[in-house]
Amino acid sequence: MSVRTDTPRWIASILSWPGLLPLSRIALVSAFLIGGVQKLADFPAAIAEQAHFGLEPAWLWAAAAVLIELGGSMLVIFGRFVWLGAGGLGVLTAVAMLAANDFWTKSGHDRFMVLNAFFEHLGLIAGLVLVSVLSLRKQGASMQ
Repeated sequence: MSVRTDTPRWIASILSWPGLLPLSRIALVSAFLIGGVQKLADFPAAIAEQAHFGLEPAWLWAAAAVLIELGGSMLVIFGRFVWLGAGGLGVLTAVAMLAANDFWTKSGHDRFMVLNAFFEHLGLIAGLVLVSVLSLRKQGASMQ
């Protein structure tokens, strides 16, 4: 019996390509990888960034950001403890989203820009949730 789908065959072929999921995982965490490397390369600037957003002690927040951005990204990319890596990145993103995108204090064009960034971060968190769901489903399929 064949399964009916609304996805065109050529799209299904692209989505079935074995390399798509690993490349998508890398793309999903790419901003975290770049951010973690930049923070590590210029740790004083990373501390200043955390202090700018009122996160104290700034050195601890900067160290946690580097660890979570690099470590969490590696877990997501390599598909090991994805829930932990994506969860850490999601929490870090939520903290950043609330600290840096305070649209409720803005007006006019500034409010528009910050509100947009807020929801972009929310979308990124949703992507991290989805990669965790996919990982769990893959594990469930291999455990049966």
